[in-house]
Amino acid sequence: VQLQASGGGLVQAGDSLRLSCVASGRIFSSYAMGWFRQAPGKEREFVAAINWAGNNEEYADSVKGRFTISRDNIRNSGFLQMNSLKPEDTAVYYCQAGPAWSAVITGTGHWGQGTQVTVSS
Repeated sequence: VQLQASGGGLVQAGDSLRLSCVASGRIFSSYAMGWFRQAPGKEREFVAAINWAGNNEEYADSVKGRFTISRDNIRNSGFLQMNSLKPEDTAVYYCQAGPAWSAVITGTGHWGQGTQVTVSS
């Protein structure tokens, strides 16, 4: 499966952004998917994950209550709604998908290209 993330940009603290991840291939609907991010000089970190059915989600503590992950299996797409953005959310955001839940939690699934999110104070 190939993944392409989009929707990043430059925003101010407190603003919102919605990231999208479009996947190729019919198998996406049977895959869990997730979002990771990597800030300059830091390791890539887990942000959120959602199972194939869209009824189980998991979030990093740093984004709980502010970010919401969702998916549309008909359109082979996943989304990350980011509200109340903070400067520390600045990073390149990557989507990924995999057949196992553990794959998207640990970052061992299929990766897509990232999209830059920059939050100014």
